[in-house]
This record gives sequence, structure tokens and C-alpha cells, in this order.
Amino acid sequence: MTRWGILATGYIAGRFAEDLRFVPGAELVAVGSRTRESAELFAQRHGASRAYASWAELAADPEVDVVYVATPHAAHHEATMTCLAGGKAVLVEKPCTLDLASSTELIETARARGLFLMEAMWMRTNPLILRVLELIADGAIGEVTHVRADFGAAGPFPPEHRMRARTLGGGALLDLGIYPLSLAHLLLGVPQHVRAWARISPEQVDENTGIVLGWDSGAVATLSCGMIGATAITAAITGTTGRIDLPEPFYRPAAAVLHRAGTEPETIPADPTGGGYQYEAIEVQRCLAAGLIESPLVPHSATLEVMALLDDIRARIGVSYT
Repeated sequence: MTRWGILATGYIAGRFAEDLRFVPGAELVAVGSRTRESAELFAQRHGASRAYASWAELAADPEVDVVYVATPHAAHHEATMTCLAGGKAVLVEKPCTLDLASSTELIETARARGLFLMEAMWMRTNPLILRVLELIADGAIGEVTHVRADFGAAGPFPPEHRMRARTLGGGALLDLGIYPLSLAHLLLGVPQHVRAWARISPEQVDENTGIVLGWDSGAVATLSCGMIGATAITAAITGTTGRIDLPEPFYRPAAAVLHRAGTEPETIPADPTGGGYQYEAIEVQRCLAAGLIESPLVPHSATLEVMALLDDIRARIGVSYT
């Protein structure tokens, strides 16, 4: 049995707790928050036996094996460091932190202490996404030449919302843009060429961002994210002999559609069980059982390479979180 703690009590924490029901051998035993009332309400709602009014108390619980850090991303570094100091394995929501330097510090700390750490980029653990990777590796669409993906939210977000708070890592890029970027990185690796443009809000965060990536192979990616209009949230992966379409939401699609040259489109359905968060928990438990300190599906290198891309793009569009 893997004993889980959840740090934070917001929407994502609740979704994760619900999906733990679909994870064999998982037990939610504790929750930590900055207020006792919030922790106790969450524990009651999701069946945790203990509720703590501080992150440090959760991290010190000897009956917790791994902590899921579900705070807003500006608090990821502090919360994860607290858990690592308590000797806990950690699954930290994406983005890992606000920048490459602080993500590197977390990973180096976890490695030095021999503790498991994984960024919760759940798309990389989704069985249908993994099946798409297998199809591409088997040559189903030839060599990948183009990745297109978008993630735009309708809003409007009021000025006091965290999405508009610069010091909290607000804007579209970290919340939404990380998904198109991660998909392109998953398929093609680190690009050699990066271009980006954004409309900047009065609060100095990105409201609408376009990104073009290029690889020396000739492959390109055209990506976008925004918080001023609901986009299709779809993706298309084009190769020299075919294409794979990922419908909304592309990071957790209900199906993938394979277009092979000269044949009828083939629909590949996903397992409809749960909300998709269970797969990252299953991966964490598999790694812990194997004595690993990082996941081969969501390796530390991928976290750092995507974080470096996010830093690069922020510099190009003129957004700073300090």
C-alpha cells in the first residue's frame, strides 16, 4: 500500500484525490493546508484520516510515503522543499517551479537525498498519448515534420485573479502554454530555434502568446496559449506519410485519429475511467516500488528542458515574475 498525502486543498487537489480511487494500492491518509478548517473539510470530503494546519506537519507524518503538491505554482518550490526536508517522495504539480534555477535546485536536492521527485505533467503518463508515441516510433506517419497545438481559456480573469498576478507566475504561459510546449518537446526534443510574441496585460503578464519552434531536422511547431479567448485545445502531429489528430483536450483526449496515407482514418479510443490524474499516481507508485528517484516517463531532464524553454520564451516576450 502506498500512503499518500496531499498538500493544498484547491480544485486540482480535489480532482487528484478523486482519481486516487482508481489507483490500485493507493491510500489517501493525510492532507496539509495553511488553515486547519480547510484541511479538515478536505479530509472529510475525500476520506483522509488526518488533517494538518501546516505543510511541515504533513511532511513530518511518518505514515505518509509520498506527497502530492497541489498549490498554485508560485508556492511549488517552498512546498516541495518542505516535503523533501521531511524525507518524503514528491509529485509536484506542473510547472515544477517558476523558473529553471529553482526547478534545478529542487531536483538536485531530491537527488542528493535519494528521494523520488516527479513533475505532474500528467500528459506524459496518459496511456493514449503513450500509444501515440508508439505509433510514431513504429513509423505510422513517417518522420514528424510539424506539431500544432493550442490552449486558450475564455476568461475573463479579473485583475485580482492569480492568473493576472505577476509575482505569482500569472499569465497564460505557465498555466496553459506548458501543455503545447511539452507536447512538442515530447515528440521532437529540444528545439534549436525559438521565436515568440505576446500581448501583455496591464499587470505585465502574457494574455495571448504565439510560439514557433524549429529543429535542425526541418521540423517545426506552431503553438499558442492565451487567457482572453477559448481556443479549440486540439493538436495535430504531421509526418511525411500521415497525421495524428488529438481532439479537445489534446493533453487528455478521449480518442486519437490516425490518418495514414491512402487509408481511411482510424480512431483509437482512450480508457474513459477517471479524470486522467490516476495515471501519474500509478507511475509514481511504480517508480517507488522499483526504488527509482525519477520517472522514465517524466524524467528530470524533460522538466528542466521545458523549464528552460519557458524561461527563454518569457525573456523574448518581456515577462518577469520578480
